Amino acid sequence: MFIAKRVYEPYEPSDGYRVLIDRLWPRGVSKARAHIDAWEKDIAPSRELREWYSHDPDKWPEFQKRYREELKAPDARVVLDDLLQRAAKGRVTLVYSSRAADISDVAVLEPLLTRRLKARARAATRKSGDS
Repeated sequence: MFIAKRVYEPYEPSDGYRVLIDRLWPRGVSKARAHIDAWEKDIAPSRELREWYSHDPDKWPEFQKRYREELKAPDARVVLDDLLQRAAKGRVTLVYSSRAADISDVAVLEPLLTRRLKARARAATRKSGDS
């Protein structure tokens, strides 16, 4: 299961595996306070994409498209596959810093991972039914 949580929200043990999905470390947050298990820059939007987008709501549709394309890169796919494996066993919290979560990378990444996790579960169910 995937959930999204802003890095400035308090850590809870129920968060499970916590992965920072931002390319830059969040301002004013110590590593101890963040309780991050992994910092996966390979699934963060590229510097170029982030700077072009600049959280401009008018660019949101194009940002989503470009970001999904970046997530097809081999390094990103490895990270995504790892996160899917972890989520199949327990909770994975996607940690981000944006104040505008509804138009940020987490708004693309969390539903994408959730869909893939459900698809894997359906495929596994079909496969076990074939046995």
